[in-house]
Amino acid sequence: MTEPQIYVQNLSKTYRVPVRPEGLSASLKSLLKPTYDEVCAVREVSFSIETGAMVGLIGPNGAGKTTTLKLLSGLLHPSAGTARVAGFTPWQRQPDYLRQISMVMGNKSQMLWDIPPLDSFRVLGEIYAMPPAEFRRSVDELIDLLEMQELLTKPVRNLSLGERMKCELAASLLYRPAVLFLDEPTLGLDVSMQLRLRRFLAEYNQRSGVTVILTSHYMADVLALCPRVILIHHGQVLYDGELGGLARQLLPFKLLRITLSEETLSPAALLQFPAGVEVTESDANLLTLRVPRAEAPALTAHLLQTLPVADLTVEDPPIEAVIDQIYSEGAL
Repeated sequence: MTEPQIYVQNLSKTYRVPVRPEGLSASLKSLLKPTYDEVCAVREVSFSIETGAMVGLIGPNGAGKTTTLKLLSGLLHPSAGTARVAGFTPWQRQPDYLRQISMVMGNKSQMLWDIPPLDSFRVLGEIYAMPPAEFRRSVDELIDLLEMQELLTKPVRNLSLGERMKCELAASLLYRPAVLFLDEPTLGLDVSMQLRLRRFLAEYNQRSGVTVILTSHYMADVLALCPRVILIHHGQVLYDGELGGLARQLLPFKLLRITLSEETLSPAALLQFPAGVEVTESDANLLTLRVPRAEAPALTAHLLQTLPVADLTVEDPPIEAVIDQIYSEGAL
């Protein structure tokens, strides 16, 4: 059996955090006898990811997502547990391992601020000992995919946030890593730039077969790129599977949005809906109904026969509503 590209077993990380009450006397006392609390950022996390997969790592702020990526990239040592990424133990930080991975953080920059991106690319090419022909081929491919030809000779400080993120992605993929960790890559970008970066990541994944773990608070990123999600909360994995499975598990209903051919519907007609149908919105000739998922086909047929329907759509609940419910309750 082929070994997963990423294998994580019971991975945990606990921080020792100094605690000090307010006031001068407490400050002096803490110098002589400091006290500490233990904060568990990641708690017995386990999962595996196959080569070439794109997986979303989602959860609220402070859930442990970035800590998990830092453990897998070798930036942190775990308190317990094991992990293998591309056949290596990450926190050993072997040079051969570092050539296999790359990490992009939306709130950090690896580009040199005062020089053009192309010069930064050349520096990285030397660091990773890329042959000149391979370097040129990789740069040309990324420039074409990211449509960034006009950015190469401008100092990085003169680029917009979206333009800098293009350069960050190009720099991270220049040496063709096998594993890519993306931590909020579309943070702060406008809708148009988010769409472009999503298209680029999807196309690059198909071309190169790179394995990707993506964290994002923009569910549109996850929906567009990740067939599978790992939901982490309070440092623990709550769910691992298809994103749509969360909706089916937590919100077992469908939304029917109906446009009527008549301007209004009498209150008596609203009361005649079958059992299980709930009217969530009613405005002139527009209705939104919530119906049990298992009964949606039969109820839809019934409504088409009994109402003057001009248009009807059947939708799943917004995934944001599902995620918000999990974050609020802290459990499935």
